[in-house]
Amino acid sequence: MDFFKQKIIDIIKKNTGLKEVNLEIPPNKDLGDYAFPCFSASKELGKNPVEFSKELVEKIKEDDIIEKTEAKGPYLNIFIKKSFLASHTIFSILNEGVRFEKKNKKILIESPGPNTNKPLHLGHARNIVLGVSLSNLLKKIGYTVVNVDIINDRGIHICRSMLAYQKFGRNKEPNKKPDHFVGDYYVLFAKHEKEFVQELQEMLRKWESGDKKVRSLWKKMNNWALRGIKETYNRLGVKIDKTYKESEYYQKGKEVVMEGLKKGVFEKTDDGSIIVDLEKEGLGKKVLIRKDMTSIYITQDLYLAVKRYNDYKFDRLIHVVGSEQEHHFKVLFKILEKLGYSFAKDLYHFSYGMIYLPEGKMKSREGSVVDADTLIDEVIKLAREEVKKRNRGMSDKELQKTSETIGLGALKFFMLKYDPKSDFVFNPKESISFEGETGPYVQYAHTRINSILKKYGRKVDSKKVALNLLTSEKEIDIIHLLSKFKETIEEAAAGYKPHIIARYLLDLSQSFNSFYHSCPILKEREDLKLARLALIKAVKEVLTQGLKLLGIETPERM
Repeated sequence: MDFFKQKIIDIIKKNTGLKEVNLEIPPNKDLGDYAFPCFSASKELGKNPVEFSKELVEKIKEDDIIEKTEAKGPYLNIFIKKSFLASHTIFSILNEGVRFEKKNKKILIESPGPNTNKPLHLGHARNIVLGVSLSNLLKKIGYTVVNVDIINDRGIHICRSMLAYQKFGRNKEPNKKPDHFVGDYYVLFAKHEKEFVQELQEMLRKWESGDKKVRSLWKKMNNWALRGIKETYNRLGVKIDKTYKESEYYQKGKEVVMEGLKKGVFEKTDDGSIIVDLEKEGLGKKVLIRKDMTSIYITQDLYLAVKRYNDYKFDRLIHVVGSEQEHHFKVLFKILEKLGYSFAKDLYHFSYGMIYLPEGKMKSREGSVVDADTLIDEVIKLAREEVKKRNRGMSDKELQKTSETIGLGALKFFMLKYDPKSDFVFNPKESISFEGETGPYVQYAHTRINSILKKYGRKVDSKKVALNLLTSEKEIDIIHLLSKFKETIEEAAAGYKPHIIARYLLDLSQSFNSFYHSCPILKEREDLKLARLALIKAVKEVLTQGLKLLGIETPERM
């Protein structure tokens, strides 16, 4: 909760004796900074809400914080003193920062969960930027966050790439980024699938029985894929604390299922498979072990949940996985609950929608998937062209660094500005625009401030600046937004909604640009100039911190 909101709540409680006070933000600035709806409070006190709001006007007088109060029907509108709003907000941002108390709770975040048969694609990129931003937000508000990954490195889909390489690879070493090299064989297999159906099943059987030749090929190709995938992780800022591999745990899930069978939670069917009946819960019946005693995804996921709890004793485990797996996680969590695991209530599926390109849906087997690396290269190339036009004298080294910062920022911001549950079309050219609702638009506001501060060339000490001079409409608009930064972080973290931060940064950048075009800074008289410099310095700090929460860097110049 922001400082001013808490202060107003405390003042109302003191003057009314109420235990609970909820404030609202009025629909327009003419109605004050905060509004107190008197409906439930007046009912609690046995009073008419309209009369109660008038009574509060008489009780709550002007002080260091409150400029005035107004009764508007059943609402008490409260106006904060502009001078105090400016002084406290800017001073606290520049000298104290946005701080949160440490929470004695541990959260695990699982993301992105790649397969080792092909490179990461556009959907993985959205998973990654959501996972990174969610991790940053939860760390910021005081949680201990552990980033975990599940590598899907076994199964029939992995054998597709292996068999194609065995048939056509001729022992070649990768001649390109190694995960792309492996992915080429996954696409190649699809062209010959009908020919090799039997051999594919035989390869899987040999892998599961520990055949040395097949296992050797599997290790080699897995290492290639993982080496390439980690390069992409690095480009997108992924840091994994612990990696779990499907190949190491898939058999262990059977033990959890057999335990559940003994307890009567599961049942054996006539064909010998083991299922769970969740018809009463509206989730149907689910096979957990096939009739040939082979496991499926949910089998390993049961063990993996138990394993992770034993490893970390987490307070919450968040699975960042697309919306197409919603049913899977409902079933998984319900099974763990039925098995009596107390941590089942602390499992959460962070579901997100589909992402498309202007060309439409992607298909892995047909090779029409746009992989994450190609997409990253494209936005960096587009950024480079734009930066080159604007900065003729920039060195190649700085040009490359700036282009990467802007390109990656554009990619991440475009994916994060939407509610995670939304489907949307990713347009690389639109994402890189310096105008509109884009990452470069926010980054450019930051660099513009950087340029003004550099041009001034001296230190701006907010402790020695008359911040109470900042009372114009454009200045107060910015200050209002700055005062809401902490509350915005809390809201985004509590709801697992990074897009709230993205929208806030767009609003702040727009407010700054409006101020910049209307209010002189360096040409203003000295005392007001220093106050405005302190104001934009606070904006720069918040833009930096906000972008950092989204996993986005800020360039020095654009």
